[in-house]
Amino acid sequence: MRQQRNLLLCFDAFGTLFKPTRPIPEQYMTVARQYGLEGFGLDQLEASFKSAFKGELLAHPNYGKASGMGAEKWWTNVIHKTFQSLLAPGREVPKELAPGLLHRFSSNEAYTTSSDILSLLRLLKHHQSSHTRSSLRGIVVGVVTNSDDRVPGILSSLGFYVSPLRFGHNIDTAVLAREQYDIDLHCMSYDVGFAKPDRRIFDAAEAMANTVIATQNGAGPARDGGRAEGDVPWLKLYVGDEFQVDVVGARGAGWNSILVGPETDSQEQLIDIGQTGHIPLDDVFPLRSGSTVPVALRAGSARMVLEWLITQRLEND
Repeated sequence: MRQQRNLLLCFDAFGTLFKPTRPIPEQYMTVARQYGLEGFGLDQLEASFKSAFKGELLAHPNYGKASGMGAEKWWTNVIHKTFQSLLAPGREVPKELAPGLLHRFSSNEAYTTSSDILSLLRLLKHHQSSHTRSSLRGIVVGVVTNSDDRVPGILSSLGFYVSPLRFGHNIDTAVLAREQYDIDLHCMSYDVGFAKPDRRIFDAAEAMANTVIATQNGAGPARDGGRAEGDVPWLKLYVGDEFQVDVVGARGAGWNSILVGPETDSQEQLIDIGQTGHIPLDDVFPLRSGSTVPVALRAGSARMVLEWLITQRLEND
């Protein structure tokens, strides 16, 4: 008999769960034109943005949190510096420009997601809750991302039902037990203070997942990052679109991973999930010993990962 495990399935946000509706410089240009800013081209705007972003990041790391200014003020500075260098001498950046861009890039005005990701995610969770003899005892879905604090709002605007559980934020854990969320936890570098590939952001997500599992089962929050249900181990799986940050970072933290997006020649050869055939999930991602290297696969998209996991469960439970 196979040992049951809890699945901790975490996704990168930008580029994995959602993408820009149009290239970001084009969207900046559209908003700028609405406020009457002209006299510069798209290439100039993109170069100015990159310079402003890099300069602000050096001066005030972690989207301004390290300096106590916060992400909104940090992005306002980036926006003003981006456009001020493009304007004629004596002309000021309109005060409404930064709020307009911040609003756009905090919602589905700027981002989109695959039309069926949400339905597939809910199907995966529903299948888990209705099969008590499954090899997977529980499923926790999270977002682990190098980002400021806009991600939960963006996902909400895209239709995801998101948990209020964020790293470093106190919430009433009874809420976690009452509700069934699409996204159970948010672990952002802005809150954690460490960015992928640093293993501490993955460790933070695992500790949060222990709290989710414990509260869902009425055991109260797990303490000191310990396991929530005795000896039930985790199958930890991270899905992202950058090899060095996501695959290497997950591997260093002891997580299995799936790289999504077009296949390139710049990273090691990864097995496509389609080549796993009818191999049970427990054999694709075996329980690890101290010497076992975590498994890394690849897929075309996050949608394909969810379809594969659902198929795995239907065929092997």
